[in-house]
Amino acid sequence: MATISESSSNTGASAGPTRVAQQPTGAPGAPRNEKPQHHVVAQTTQFDQAGHTPTDEETTRERVLQLIISDGPINAAKLADILKLTPAGIRRHISHLEDSGQIEVYTDRPEKGVRGRPSRQYVATTRAHEELPSAYSGIAAEALAFLVEKIGEGAVEEFAAHRFAHFEEKYAQAITATDPQGRVEQLAQALNAEGFAASVRPVAGVPMLQLCQGHCPVQDVAAQFPQLCEAEAKLFSKILGTHTQRLVTLAGGGHVCTTNVPVNRPQGQQDRP
Repeated sequence: MATISESSSNTGASAGPTRVAQQPTGAPGAPRNEKPQHHVVAQTTQFDQAGHTPTDEETTRERVLQLIISDGPINAAKLADILKLTPAGIRRHISHLEDSGQIEVYTDRPEKGVRGRPSRQYVATTRAHEELPSAYSGIAAEALAFLVEKIGEGAVEEFAAHRFAHFEEKYAQAITATDPQGRVEQLAQALNAEGFAASVRPVAGVPMLQLCQGHCPVQDVAAQFPQLCEAEAKLFSKILGTHTQRLVTLAGGGHVCTTNVPVNRPQGQQDRP
């Protein structure tokens, strides 16, 4: 789970991510589709912790990693096209990121009906997510554990409901579209402002969109307290005005949080005010 900051990011500077149009890369199990999608490329920081100024090579490599985080699984050709790199250049960055343990090849069943050898798709590793900024996850987890010990499991659910009630008020100002697709795209933008590296991906042949979150600032906490993910899923359904289905989460071991959102409305359903 997570939320989005936007500036002119795959979901690491404090200025927030930049949205760039690209061709879609399907989420786990989703068919491919040639419609464009939005993705996030995080800006790079000017200095690392040692005061080192990143070189152009390091800056480009960070952009490659951020794209893989927000849009993975994604192949080398797609990365090269988005970043305007040569095949040799993108292979060099991918090789470095693999050697450093930040990305890995995504293994899944090949798509039915697709002939030939499938291209290698890349996703971010747990190590890559751990190296991204996460808002004091250790002390947050300790605080929730303390509440459970002193009050009981219900305290976490109550906290989660309170937390996302705040987000509902915040997002209500940003999500103003009347059509389902527009609302999903606006929600993705809002999530990006909170650091979730969100993107919207179409599902071929089905009136469905997938809201994907490539990074979760509170992933470690949510892994211990899944009530946070459950409350977030309820918020999505409520704010989008339609039933949604959470397929997988980063906290649950997936490489991306994926939520199915139908874009056709049931007969008789009214637009949200």
